[in-house]
Amino acid sequence: MVHAAKGLFISCDIPMAQFIINYNTSVPQSQKFIIHILDDTRLFVRSDADRMIRDAIKEFREKNAYEKPA
Repeated sequence: MVHAAKGLFISCDIPMAQFIINYNTSVPQSQKFIIHILDDTRLFVRSDADRMIRDAIKEFREKNAYEKPA
């Protein structure tokens, strides 16, 4: 029997995919969003996780941004 799921296909580089996978493991079980890891650079995630993933990436980038000393 086939089980269909509505979701988002994410294609990115390996480090970003690893970030998303690690983020998925850090959230509670009820908020897990990865449906299937297709390979090192492609993921299939729940469609309602779009904003949550984007916010986590934005926060990560803001924390790791370089600011030139004055």
